[in-house]
Amino acid sequence: MVEICSENLSSIIPRDELSVTDRMEMFELLATHFEGVTPAQFEKDLSEKNWVILLRRDSRLVGFSTLLAYETTFEAERVSVICSGDTIVSPEAWGSTALPRAWIACVRRLRQTYPRGKYYWLLLTSGFRTYRFLPVFWREFYPRFNASTPTNAKRFLDALAKERYGSQYNSCNGIVRFTQPQRLRDLLSVIPNSRISNPHVAFFTRRNPGYARGDELVCLTELCDENLTAAGRRMIEEEWTFPALHSTR
Repeated sequence: MVEICSENLSSIIPRDELSVTDRMEMFELLATHFEGVTPAQFEKDLSEKNWVILLRRDSRLVGFSTLLAYETTFEAERVSVICSGDTIVSPEAWGSTALPRAWIACVRRLRQTYPRGKYYWLLLTSGFRTYRFLPVFWREFYPRFNASTPTNAKRFLDALAKERYGSQYNSCNGIVRFTQPQRLRDLLSVIPNSRISNPHVAFFTRRNPGYARGDELVCLTELCDENLTAAGRRMIEEEWTFPALHSTR
């Protein structure tokens, strides 16, 4: 386990090292904020991931994110991919930078284990808060409001999404519609008036009008330091002295 200290405590843990208590707390937190979550569905999604980031405050779990790190081939070239799974942060921790700091630190360390080809983040999101992680920390990503998705990037995004989600992915609108969707509970799915005018949020709602039903917009960005925004670079300014992450492949 790797621990990163902030106003909260973030832990990066191989999935196989999660305790029974960790799993119970993760499920309870997810079910508190999402409708349609079942223990079986939660365990299935978790079994398909190999890393977990836990965010605690006073020993209480207030957030987590699951990740699948893997290699694949696109048009005869090897690429390395981070695919996000279940992710939730309790409203009490929304002002914390601990989770994005831990997430970025984690994927940068995992690059040592998955060094071949370019390195990408495949993100599914049914919530505007998660989508806004992209413009806050990454310079170029797709889809976005102020640039068309290049043809080659669209082909790549489609290939990754079809590989992971099969017929549940619609390449025409870039949406994954799960047969058993998880839906943010009412208060969390409502977009505050102060956010509606944000161009990224407005774009997200146009591209994913079914977000409240659990529809997931598929997004893609390259994971490299050169693609970080100023805010993203601040996330890596502090160098933590923790051991290298070991492969869970």
